[in-house]
Amino acid sequence: SVKPQKSEFLIHCQLLQYYACYYATIALLLKHNIQTQTHNGVKSMLGLHFVSTGKLPVKIGKIFGTLFEKRHSGDYDDFAYCDEELVNDLYPQAEMYIKAVEELIKSE
Repeated sequence: SVKPQKSEFLIHCQLLQYYACYYATIALLLKHNIQTQTHNGVKSMLGLHFVSTGKLPVKIGKIFGTLFEKRHSGDYDDFAYCDEELVNDLYPQAEMYIKAVEELIKSE
């Protein structure tokens, strides 16, 4: 069984993965003068302006969506759970997401 302290640490790691991707997305949106006030707005604008237009692959958009859902659960659910396997699975996806967004920013 996962000890509470380790579980809290893993939830924090997951949140850091999300926020790294979130701020990469904010940079992309700002480069295009797209402003939003909420996390959900960032997710929506990413989909509308970059995923649905093909500038970013659907697979990349889904990574942000997954991290968004996990962040929401970690922040707002009473019994959020995160294990080491999930964190280890999300880490390379977060790296892939940031790399794709960074390449898009540099190419435009």
